[in-house]
Amino acid sequence: MDGRIKTGAILAILGLTGGCITVKAPDKPIEINLNVKIDANLVVSLKKDAQDLIDKNPELFPE
Repeated sequence: MDGRIKTGAILAILGLTGGCITVKAPDKPIEINLNVKIDANLVVSLKKDAQDLIDKNPELFPE
């Protein structure tokens, strides 16, 4: 009788803990948005390139 109780208790514990664990991959990938810094650097670079072009060719861009 003592062995049946231990076996029953072990099976009950395994059943309860085994049913609680769920591992699931996310449906959508994780997205990290870093566009703010990249865009800021791009705008500064383009502004400098445009100013250099205007300085080198003043006849193309009269004031």
